[in-house]
Amino acid sequence: MIYSKVIGTGHFLPKKILTNDELSKIVETNNEWILSRTGIKQRHIADKNELTSDLAIEASKNAIKSAGINAKDLDYILCATTTPDQTFPATACKIQNYFKLGSVPAFDVQAVCSGFIYSLHIADCLIKSGKAKNILVIGAETLSKIVDWKDRRTCVLFGDGAGAIVLRAVRKKTGILSSNIYSDGSWEKSLHADGGPSLNQKVGKIRMKGQDIFKQAVTKLTDSTIKSLEDCKKKTKDVKWLIPHQANMRIINGVAKRIGISDDRIIKTVDLHANTSAASIPLAVSSGVNKSLINAGDILALCAIGGGLTWGSCIIEF
Repeated sequence: MIYSKVIGTGHFLPKKILTNDELSKIVETNNEWILSRTGIKQRHIADKNELTSDLAIEASKNAIKSAGINAKDLDYILCATTTPDQTFPATACKIQNYFKLGSVPAFDVQAVCSGFIYSLHIADCLIKSGKAKNILVIGAETLSKIVDWKDRRTCVLFGDGAGAIVLRAVRKKTGILSSNIYSDGSWEKSLHADGGPSLNQKVGKIRMKGQDIFKQAVTKLTDSTIKSLEDCKKKTKDVKWLIPHQANMRIINGVAKRIGISDDRIIKTVDLHANTSAASIPLAVSSGVNKSLINAGDILALCAIGGGLTWGSCIIEF
């Protein structure tokens, strides 16, 4: 059997930080209201001329350096994003061009907040099929550019950033042990952007029915994570770190409680990064590695849910 081992991680955050107190000067809200409902204290905001590809490239450079390889060793580039630089070409192609990788295939994965889990699933399949030895998987977003800053229900939730990992084909049973991805388009109106090239020729802004998403998130993330643990014959007690999509502290805590994982085994970055959609999990993983929380041999349980609805989970032996 061939397995997909994580050999490098990296992330990047814009310099500008927008605190809750600063946000209260833009929209009718306050720090206590945001913190009590979401657990968010601040978020990073990209500059006007700072593109999703710019964040992705910096995160990728850090991941490639961490992996100890040359960019020319990469066989594929997958970029999970719902905020691409342009309608086309794919943001992944711009990243590929930056590294001067000739004809190496590169493409975007659009599954909103679940995009990174979807990308891991796809990359793992490519490696297991023998099509690739080294794959760069990125989650990158500039959600601040599609937020309605007049809507206090949503604008407080989102931030910008990018995270990346490098996967390598190995013969030892390690790395990605199992993954599952799902979707249910009947929940489209619960979380969507109200624009698009075909719909109205606009980018659109984020619209969300928070209660719908909360109810679906806890159940679906729990069930998916348990399924992935069962698939690789692991138990909750084997998990060193639960690393869920960093959308809302109440969702994170609700999922952990249902799975049976204590608070000291959850990596949380939502307080500092807010919801960075497809970037949230690789950001959290890379942050955990940099803080020496995540070490070789640790079992990680990743899970995410996003617009679509899309959701999924992945169990990794780091």
